[in-house]
Amino acid sequence: MTTPRPLGRLVNLSHVHDPVTTPLYPEDPEFRTDIVATIANDGYLLRYIRQGEHTGTHWGAPIHFRADGLAADELDLDDLLLPAVKIDLRQRCANDRDYAITVDDLKRWEAEHGRIPDSAAIVAWTGWDAKWGTPEFVGTGESAGRQPGFAVQTVEWLLRGGRLGRRGALGIDTFGPDVGTDETYAVSKLLYGEHRISLECLANLAALPATGAWVLVGGPLYRGGSGSPATIFGILPG
Repeated sequence: MTTPRPLGRLVNLSHVHDPVTTPLYPEDPEFRTDIVATIANDGYLLRYIRQGEHTGTHWGAPIHFRADGLAADELDLDDLLLPAVKIDLRQRCANDRDYAITVDDLKRWEAEHGRIPDSAAIVAWTGWDAKWGTPEFVGTGESAGRQPGFAVQTVEWLLRGGRLGRRGALGIDTFGPDVGTDETYAVSKLLYGEHRISLECLANLAALPATGAWVLVGGPLYRGGSGSPATIFGILPG
């Protein structure tokens, strides 16, 4: 007899962490792997992994941008399992690296799919996941550092209506929820209140449905951590 699965089908929403292909946010620490022990010499393989807390696919805790915010180890487990919606914005972002996701974008999505659940993970699919491992992810020349994100007014609207509640998340396939040109990180500062988190550098968003799925964040819970590299799972309806 086969034991039934307790959940729906799982999909991986994380990129493989690899120093060769993982883009680094400007001024982030080097990502490298050093071999500590080999099977030939020591009977086992062990590597020393050096990377920032926000390298590759990762999640962010409130303390990332708020001195009084909760650290990774202070959050509840329920903060890491959230109902998810996916907003497909690839067409709008294709020719505009500075695109700021608007309230109207979300209202159009709700007109088709229904209201975004309270305390949800609102995942923006900008198409940047397809640029992973190429110079186009970070951008070159005049495009360097320019990536789409959420408009401040949009996050304020999500907070007022409870769609981002005591818990919830902004997810995106870029470096983070802020438009790349915003050096004040205004969206992040709004997001990281209470138990809200970010999900960044997401992958494989084609596999996540527009509605009906959940996201589960798996990664180290560092003491005092501002987040960590993560394997983020989409749990699809059974």
